[in-house]
Amino acid sequence: MLAAWRNWRDRRRVKKMGFTASQWESAVADWPVMSRYQGAERKALMALTFRFLARKSMVPGGGFAITDAMCLRVATMACVPILKLGIDWYNGWYTVILYEEAFIPNRAHRTADGVVHARGPLLAGEAWQNGPVILSWDAVCKSGGASNVVIHEMSHKLDMRYQGANGAPPLHQGMSPQQWHDTFSQAFSDLQEDYRRHRHMPVDAYALTGPGEFFAVCSEAFFESPDQ
Repeated sequence: MLAAWRNWRDRRRVKKMGFTASQWESAVADWPVMSRYQGAERKALMALTFRFLARKSMVPGGGFAITDAMCLRVATMACVPILKLGIDWYNGWYTVILYEEAFIPNRAHRTADGVVHARGPLLAGEAWQNGPVILSWDAVCKSGGASNVVIHEMSHKLDMRYQGANGAPPLHQGMSPQQWHDTFSQAFSDLQEDYRRHRHMPVDAYALTGPGEFFAVCSEAFFESPDQ
C-alpha cells in the first residue's frame, strides 16, 4: 500500500517538474559512462533520475546558482549505483547540497598529530548519517578516470544503511556476509601491501583511510573505470 502511494506521488512530482528526455540527454551527453547504458537500460536510468529529483531537494551552498542541467547530471550519477536496486535504497535522507567549489565544514577537526582545529579541511564531498549529501560542482565536473565524487558519496549512503559507513553495506538476498567480509578484508590488505611496497595501485590511495573509504573509492572506480 505504501509502495503504491509512493509510486503515485513520484509520478505526480515528475510530471510537475516537467523534465524531458532531450533535457536529460543533453545534461549527461559528455559523461563517458553513459555509453554503457543503451536501450531499455538507458530509459530506466532516465526514469530513475527523474524519481530521484522528485524525492530529493537539490539546494545551493554558499549562494551558488544551480541549473536544471546540473540537477539532472548529479542525479544521474547518483542513480547509477542503484539502477538495479531501486530508489528506496536512498530512503531516510532528503537533501543534496551543491557548492560551486570545495567547501570547508564548519566544525572542529582533529588532525593526525592530535591537534584540534576550529574548522575542517577543504572537501569535495561529504555524506552525513541520516543527513544530506554535500558536493562540489567543480569536483562533479572533474569526474573521470576512476574518480566520481557523486558515486563516492552515494556509496557511503548505501554503506550507512547498515551500522554506518564501515565497508559492510546491506547485501543482496543469498549473499554470504562471511564471504563478503573475507573478500573485502583480503582486498583491503592487498592494497595496503601495494602501498607499502610502492607498487601500482588500482585505486586511489585515499581508499586506505579506512574500510568505509575503501568501499566508496572502489565503488566510484567500478562504475567509472571497471576494467581496472
